[in-house]
Amino acid sequence: MNENHLEIYNDKWIVANRGEKNHLNSQKPYDWLVEKERTASGTIEEVGTIFLTNKECPFHCLMCDLWKNTTDKSVPVGDIPSQIEWALLQMPKVKHLKLYNNGSFFDKKAIPKSDYSHIAKLLEGFETVIVESHPKFINESCIEFKNLLKPKLQMAIGLETVHPEILQKLNKKMTLDDFKKAVNFLQQEGISSRAFILLRPPFLTENEGVYWAKKSIDFAFNVGVESCVVIPVRAGNGAMDVLLKKDHFHPPTIQSLEVVLAYGLSLNAGRVFADIWDIKYFSNCHKCIDKRIQRLTHMNLNQQLENKVLCSCSLN
Repeated sequence: MNENHLEIYNDKWIVANRGEKNHLNSQKPYDWLVEKERTASGTIEEVGTIFLTNKECPFHCLMCDLWKNTTDKSVPVGDIPSQIEWALLQMPKVKHLKLYNNGSFFDKKAIPKSDYSHIAKLLEGFETVIVESHPKFINESCIEFKNLLKPKLQMAIGLETVHPEILQKLNKKMTLDDFKKAVNFLQQEGISSRAFILLRPPFLTENEGVYWAKKSIDFAFNVGVESCVVIPVRAGNGAMDVLLKKDHFHPPTIQSLEVVLAYGLSLNAGRVFADIWDIKYFSNCHKCIDKRIQRLTHMNLNQQLENKVLCSCSLN
């Protein structure tokens, strides 16, 4: 681990190193997409994702760049349902939907509780709905929303890493016990969960990044999550760029993502996905990148190991 105990990466430091936010319309989501995903039942189906425009998350995590597409103030009551309704009219019909709001769905300042019933009405035709939340917001509001829904609810929670020192440095304001309690609370209410896991957060070497990502997958499944999503860490949010310049952070390689995904799948403990958004950022080899993307995509969809990609870049 790259030892660095002198600087404190708190809210003030992280926000001070940011750039500008994107200009958003609170009556429209800032994006949406449809992609294939392996479902819990084992089928490969189209899953829609709506990226909701809402108030910035109160937790300023060191590695997060999601604040770029948030507002400074809470959006008016009724705007979130309007965003969902607008997006559903644009996208093809799907049975599974993710509502990602760059924070916590159950943060009252992000998603007004008075909108829950309207949102639930819009979601009646779906089989599953996935929302995201920090463990500190997983409480009775989750149950209230679940009881309004016809689809099955799943919660996406950022575990990030089980390395205790790194987790603290990420300014997540969460402990591993907080995560475990949140998952247990959801399990008791019949709500499944998926964990977001970081590959090579700051202050770790490449090998350490792989090791702790594997340990994080182990922990997540041991406490009861249904699936894990491995996210390679990148620069671009201001704070991470400063750490990159100071040699406290380097993005992981696509080969490391392959190794961690293969490890997760070998456990047969639940679904494991590699986040391959803009994945070329993590490769320096034009000769094998397409084959590696294809391999990761196939493993995501089939949840089975694929033959390794052989390339001279792996020998360097």
